[in-house]
Amino acid sequence: MKKIICIVFSTFLSIAAVSQEQGNNKDDVKVGLVLSGGGAKGLAHIGVLKVIEEAGVRIDYIGGTSMGAIIGALYASGYSAKEMDSIFKVVDFSQLIQDNLPREARTFYEKEDAEKYALTLPFDGFKISFPTSLSKGQNVYNLMYKLTEHVSHINDFSKLPIPFFCIATDVETGKAVQLKKGFLPQAISASGALPSLFGPVEINGQLLIDGGVTNNYPIDEVRQMGADIVIGIDVQDSLVSRENLRSAIDVLVQINNYRTINEMHVKRAKTDIYIHPNIKDFSVISFNKGEDIIKAGRQEALLFKENLELLASKQNHFEKIPIKKFVSDSLHIDEIVISGNKEYTRSYVLGKLKLKTPTKVSYKKFNEGINNLAATANFNQINYNFSENEFAQKVLNVELQESKTRNFLRFGLHFDDLYKSAALINFTRKRLFQKNDIASFDFILGDNLRYNFEYYIDKGYYWSFGAKSRYNIFKKNVRFSLFPPEIVEGISSVANIEVKN
Repeated sequence: MKKIICIVFSTFLSIAAVSQEQGNNKDDVKVGLVLSGGGAKGLAHIGVLKVIEEAGVRIDYIGGTSMGAIIGALYASGYSAKEMDSIFKVVDFSQLIQDNLPREARTFYEKEDAEKYALTLPFDGFKISFPTSLSKGQNVYNLMYKLTEHVSHINDFSKLPIPFFCIATDVETGKAVQLKKGFLPQAISASGALPSLFGPVEINGQLLIDGGVTNNYPIDEVRQMGADIVIGIDVQDSLVSRENLRSAIDVLVQINNYRTINEMHVKRAKTDIYIHPNIKDFSVISFNKGEDIIKAGRQEALLFKENLELLASKQNHFEKIPIKKFVSDSLHIDEIVISGNKEYTRSYVLGKLKLKTPTKVSYKKFNEGINNLAATANFNQINYNFSENEFAQKVLNVELQESKTRNFLRFGLHFDDLYKSAALINFTRKRLFQKNDIASFDFILGDNLRYNFEYYIDKGYYWSFGAKSRYNIFKKNVRFSLFPPEIVEGISSVANIEVKN
């Protein structure tokens, strides 16, 4: 069947080339690339791109969704398939999709507070609600900024080394949104904001989630960019049996696939070279098998090697200008501009970022500062970019979107030899009397009834202070000796001590 498709495509390509020369006086064939979403399966795009490069095909336009947007954006920014392979081999995806902050990066108060509770729920209006996602996706944003810093000055994605767009979904209207301009890391984050896993991303007043919900294979949009021939790489899931629906993510993907599978019957027919890697043994979260997924993409693309080489022969080729990608291990910051902070002071934000200007900071420490700010749960979104001022100094621009949630219920379990078992119920109120303050009340039920009340004003880089009140009670048997053991052996007593404070 694939041989028949290859023959038909070869004939079509020859006719298309002749008709272009006769009707339009064109000597070149513009090639568009469609990269579908598919989570970890999207790593197969890298394997296919390796074969496309080996065949000598020049890609003129790229459109992608979700993981396809990440791979597409990097390719459009000048990375080769080999470079992307090297990048993703060292990425810790389990860490990437979490907002965990290293313990050593927290203040003493934050360490104590974060380790007490197992569950935190919003409680505004005395109504319990649930978080909108497991992660804010800050680590994804941080990585994408670092990798695309060399094109951070480009706001029109058609001006990238390869014109690019990605697809997101407006969560309020349910309509697809084509992102062609803006800040590239933010657009990528929106396109890959898988519901329940990553929080929505607000861009230009629109609240955006994963583009795969509405358009996981944007072939029509790529054709509209001017592509004569479209290569499509489809890494979407097919429907699976109940035995393979093992997690909430699997169920969400299955529901979304009801629509996308039907749409693909039409979209596949519109694709000139349709490459669908055999990755049925992998799931959307199989990031630990990335090398095998990349190999699967390459193996499938090799079946189309002749078609790709024929396509390349119909294109004009120019000497490639190397794109300098200045990915460094450190950042120099002369000035910091903060916007969007109405309820939290500049000193508070800088204190969480742990930055004073001018400074030179490693990317690791910089990302820890950004994640430390995100871990406060005071901001729904933290975007940043760098620019130069009139004195050619490096300026860090931080754009914040503050969270409106002020009240939280938190729960935990506790056991030790002194207080024995206990259940913790906590009520926390932020911005009780002024900006940056937090009041926390623990009511502890168990073998020993207790309470803790804390009020803390966080001034960031300035002196912070607070007040604390508590009631503790416990009883403990303490063995002791009335006389030193060298005088009287074996004589000891047990005292039952009750302590209240």
